Amino acid sequence: MAAKAGESTQARKALEHLCATYWYPLYAFVRREGHEAADAQDLTQEFFARLLEKNWLDAVDRERGKFRSFLLAAMRHFLANEWDRARRLKRGGGQAILSLDAESAECRYALEPADPVTADRIFERRWALTLLDQVLTRLQKEFVAAGRGKLFDELKSALTGEKVPYGEIAARLNLNEGAVRVAVHRLRLRYRDLVRAEIAETVATEDEVDAEVQHLFAALAS
Repeated sequence: MAAKAGESTQARKALEHLCATYWYPLYAFVRREGHEAADAQDLTQEFFARLLEKNWLDAVDRERGKFRSFLLAAMRHFLANEWDRARRLKRGGGQAILSLDAESAECRYALEPADPVTADRIFERRWALTLLDQVLTRLQKEFVAAGRGKLFDELKSALTGEKVPYGEIAARLNLNEGAVRVAVHRLRLRYRDLVRAEIAETVATEDEVDAEVQHLFAALAS
Protein backbone atom coordinates (compact mmCIF):
# COMPACT_ATOMS: atom_id res chain seq x y z
CA MET A 1 0.00 0.00 0.00
CA ALA A 2 2.88 2.36 0.78
CA ALA A 3 4.69 1.44 -2.45
CA LYS A 4 1.83 2.59 -4.65
CA ALA A 5 1.52 5.92 -2.84
CA GLY A 6 3.53 7.91 -5.38
CA GLU A 7 6.96 9.51 -5.37
CA SER A 8 7.38 10.03 -1.64
CA THR A 9 10.43 8.81 0.27
CA GLN A 10 8.19 6.28 2.01
CA ALA A 11 6.98 4.94 -1.34
CA ARG A 12 10.52 4.57 -2.68
CA LYS A 13 11.63 2.74 0.45
CA ALA A 14 8.60 0.46 0.21
CA LEU A 15 9.40 -0.33 -3.43
CA GLU A 16 13.01 -1.11 -2.53
CA HIS A 17 11.76 -3.43 0.20
CA LEU A 18 9.39 -5.23 -2.16
CA CYS A 19 12.07 -5.68 -4.81
CA ALA A 20 14.60 -6.94 -2.27
CA THR A 21 12.07 -9.40 -0.85
CA TYR A 22 10.60 -10.81 -4.03
CA TRP A 23 13.17 -10.63 -6.83
CA TYR A 24 14.81 -13.97 -6.09
CA PRO A 25 11.61 -15.94 -5.35
CA LEU A 26 10.24 -14.69 -8.68
CA TYR A 27 13.53 -15.39 -10.48
CA ALA A 28 13.51 -18.95 -9.13
CA PHE A 29 9.88 -19.32 -10.23
CA VAL A 30 10.73 -18.21 -13.77
CA ARG A 31 13.74 -20.57 -13.92
CA ARG A 32 11.65 -23.51 -12.75
CA GLU A 33 9.07 -22.66 -15.41
CA GLY A 34 11.74 -23.64 -17.92
CA HIS A 35 13.41 -20.38 -18.91
CA GLU A 36 17.19 -20.21 -19.26
CA ALA A 37 19.23 -18.10 -16.85
CA ALA A 38 19.74 -15.14 -19.21
CA ASP A 39 16.05 -15.04 -20.10
CA ALA A 40 15.02 -15.36 -16.45
CA GLN A 41 17.19 -12.37 -15.56
CA ASP A 42 15.65 -10.26 -18.31
CA LEU A 43 12.14 -11.41 -17.49
CA THR A 44 12.47 -10.64 -13.79
CA GLN A 45 13.86 -7.19 -14.54
CA GLU A 46 11.14 -6.50 -17.11
CA PHE A 47 8.42 -7.74 -14.76
CA PHE A 48 9.36 -5.21 -12.10
CA ALA A 49 9.67 -2.49 -14.74
CA ARG A 50 6.13 -3.25 -15.93
CA LEU A 51 4.91 -3.43 -12.33
CA LEU A 52 5.93 0.21 -11.94
CA GLU A 53 5.32 1.55 -15.45
CA LYS A 54 1.83 0.08 -15.78
CA ASN A 55 0.86 0.84 -12.17
CA TRP A 56 -0.01 -2.79 -11.49
CA LEU A 57 0.26 -2.02 -7.79
CA ASP A 58 -2.97 -0.05 -8.12
CA ALA A 59 -4.71 -3.43 -8.22
CA VAL A 60 -3.41 -4.31 -4.76
CA ASP A 61 -6.20 -4.22 -2.18
CA ARG A 62 -5.78 -5.34 1.42
CA GLU A 63 -9.27 -6.84 1.33
CA ARG A 64 -8.47 -9.07 -1.65
CA GLY A 65 -5.86 -11.29 -0.07
CA LYS A 66 -2.13 -11.73 0.37
CA PHE A 67 0.40 -9.67 -1.53
CA ARG A 68 2.55 -12.68 -2.49
CA SER A 69 -0.52 -14.27 -4.11
CA PHE A 70 -1.15 -11.10 -6.11
CA LEU A 71 2.48 -10.95 -7.17
CA LEU A 72 2.62 -14.57 -8.30
CA ALA A 73 -0.61 -14.18 -10.29
CA ALA A 74 0.82 -11.03 -11.91
CA MET A 75 3.99 -12.89 -12.88
CA ARG A 76 1.96 -15.75 -14.38
CA HIS A 77 -0.01 -13.25 -16.47
CA PHE A 78 3.19 -11.51 -17.53
CA LEU A 79 4.85 -14.76 -18.65
CA ALA A 80 1.75 -15.93 -20.48
CA ASN A 81 1.10 -12.70 -22.35
CA GLU A 82 4.22 -10.58 -22.54
CA TRP A 83 7.33 -12.71 -22.09
CA ASP A 84 8.19 -12.85 -25.79
CA ARG A 85 8.58 -9.08 -26.03
CA ALA A 86 10.68 -8.99 -22.89
CA ARG A 87 12.85 -11.82 -24.18
CA ARG A 88 13.74 -9.82 -27.27
CA LEU A 89 15.17 -6.98 -25.19
CA LYS A 90 18.92 -6.65 -25.45
CA ARG A 91 20.71 -7.63 -22.26
CA GLY A 92 20.86 -4.48 -20.15
CA GLY A 93 18.69 -2.60 -22.62
CA GLY A 94 15.60 -2.55 -20.47
CA GLN A 95 14.91 -0.55 -17.37
CA ALA A 96 17.18 -1.82 -14.58
CA ILE A 97 14.82 -1.88 -11.61
CA LEU A 98 16.72 -4.48 -9.62
CA SER A 99 20.26 -4.81 -8.42
CA LEU A 100 20.22 -8.38 -9.67
CA ASP A 101 23.53 -10.18 -9.33
CA ALA A 102 23.26 -12.75 -12.12
CA GLU A 103 26.10 -14.90 -10.84
CA SER A 104 24.71 -14.90 -7.32
CA ALA A 105 21.23 -15.71 -8.60
CA GLU A 106 22.44 -18.77 -10.50
CA CYS A 107 24.58 -19.94 -7.59
CA ARG A 108 21.51 -19.79 -5.38
CA TYR A 109 19.34 -21.49 -7.99
CA ALA A 110 21.90 -24.31 -8.34
CA LEU A 111 21.22 -25.13 -4.68
CA GLU A 112 17.51 -25.63 -5.27
CA PRO A 113 16.21 -29.23 -5.09
CA ALA A 114 17.06 -31.24 -8.18
CA ASP A 115 13.83 -33.23 -7.96
CA PRO A 116 10.81 -31.94 -9.88
CA VAL A 117 9.60 -29.44 -7.30
CA THR A 118 6.98 -27.23 -8.90
CA ALA A 119 7.64 -23.58 -9.68
CA ASP A 120 4.95 -22.61 -7.18
CA ARG A 121 6.67 -24.51 -4.36
CA ILE A 122 10.03 -22.98 -5.27
CA PHE A 123 8.46 -19.51 -5.08
CA GLU A 124 6.80 -20.25 -1.72
CA ARG A 125 9.96 -21.69 -0.18
CA ARG A 126 12.15 -18.84 -1.38
CA TRP A 127 9.59 -16.32 -0.12
CA ALA A 128 9.72 -17.97 3.32
CA LEU A 129 13.52 -18.09 3.47
CA THR A 130 13.89 -14.52 2.26
CA LEU A 131 11.41 -13.28 4.84
CA LEU A 132 13.25 -15.07 7.65
CA ASP A 133 16.59 -13.71 6.41
CA GLN A 134 15.21 -10.18 6.53
CA VAL A 135 13.88 -10.72 10.04
CA LEU A 136 17.27 -12.05 11.16
CA THR A 137 19.02 -9.02 9.66
CA ARG A 138 16.60 -6.67 11.39
CA LEU A 139 17.13 -8.46 14.71
CA GLN A 140 20.90 -8.27 14.33
CA LYS A 141 20.70 -4.52 13.67
CA GLU A 142 18.69 -4.07 16.85
CA PHE A 143 21.35 -5.87 18.90
CA VAL A 144 24.20 -3.96 17.26
CA ALA A 145 22.44 -0.64 17.85
CA ALA A 146 22.10 -1.57 21.52
CA GLY A 147 25.81 -2.43 21.74
CA ARG A 148 25.10 -6.17 22.01
CA GLY A 149 26.32 -7.40 18.64
CA LYS A 150 28.66 -9.96 20.19
CA LEU A 151 25.79 -11.40 22.24
CA PHE A 152 23.70 -11.78 19.08
CA ASP A 153 26.53 -13.59 17.29
CA GLU A 154 26.78 -16.05 20.18
CA LEU A 155 23.05 -16.67 20.48
CA LYS A 156 21.75 -16.61 16.89
CA SER A 157 22.20 -20.37 16.45
CA ALA A 158 19.41 -20.76 19.02
CA LEU A 159 16.99 -19.55 16.35
CA THR A 160 17.73 -22.46 14.00
CA GLY A 161 16.93 -25.26 16.41
CA GLU A 162 20.53 -26.06 17.21
CA LYS A 163 21.38 -27.21 20.72
CA VAL A 164 22.54 -24.18 22.71
CA PRO A 165 25.81 -24.69 24.67
CA TYR A 166 24.73 -22.38 27.48
CA GLY A 167 27.77 -23.05 29.64
CA GLU A 168 30.28 -22.41 26.85
CA ILE A 169 28.56 -19.19 25.81
CA ALA A 170 28.39 -18.02 29.42
CA ALA A 171 32.12 -18.59 29.82
CA ARG A 172 32.98 -16.71 26.62
CA LEU A 173 30.79 -13.75 27.56
CA ASN A 174 31.71 -13.78 31.24
CA LEU A 175 28.07 -14.31 32.24
CA ASN A 176 26.35 -16.88 34.39
CA GLU A 177 24.44 -19.65 32.63
CA GLY A 178 21.09 -18.41 33.92
CA ALA A 179 21.61 -15.04 32.27
CA VAL A 180 22.38 -16.73 28.95
CA ARG A 181 19.20 -18.82 29.17
CA VAL A 182 17.15 -15.69 29.80
CA ALA A 183 18.84 -13.93 26.87
CA VAL A 184 18.06 -16.86 24.54
CA HIS A 185 14.43 -16.86 25.67
CA ARG A 186 14.11 -13.13 24.98
CA LEU A 187 15.85 -13.48 21.62
CA ARG A 188 13.39 -16.15 20.52
CA LEU A 189 10.41 -14.06 21.63
CA ARG A 190 11.69 -11.02 19.74
CA TYR A 191 12.36 -13.12 16.65
CA ARG A 192 8.81 -14.48 16.78
CA ASP A 193 7.39 -10.97 17.13
CA LEU A 194 9.41 -9.70 14.17
CA VAL A 195 8.30 -12.62 11.99
CA ARG A 196 4.69 -11.82 12.79
CA ALA A 197 5.26 -8.11 12.15
CA GLU A 198 6.86 -8.80 8.76
CA ILE A 199 3.99 -11.07 7.75
CA ALA A 200 1.39 -8.60 9.00
CA GLU A 201 2.64 -6.09 6.39
CA THR A 202 1.54 -8.32 3.51
CA VAL A 203 -1.84 -9.70 4.62
CA ALA A 204 -5.22 -8.02 4.87
CA THR A 205 -6.07 -8.54 8.54
CA GLU A 206 -4.45 -9.52 11.83
CA ASP A 207 -6.58 -12.67 11.80
CA GLU A 208 -4.61 -13.91 8.79
CA VAL A 209 -1.22 -13.68 10.46
CA ASP A 210 -1.46 -17.00 12.32
CA ALA A 211 -2.49 -18.84 9.15
CA GLU A 212 0.32 -17.21 7.21
CA VAL A 213 2.87 -18.17 9.88
CA GLN A 214 1.72 -21.78 9.53
CA HIS A 215 1.99 -21.50 5.75
CA LEU A 216 5.51 -20.11 6.06
CA PHE A 217 6.77 -23.07 8.04
CA ALA A 218 4.90 -25.49 5.79
CA ALA A 219 6.71 -23.93 2.82
CA LEU A 220 10.05 -24.45 4.57
CA ALA A 221 9.21 -28.09 5.23
CA SER A 222 8.17 -28.82 1.64
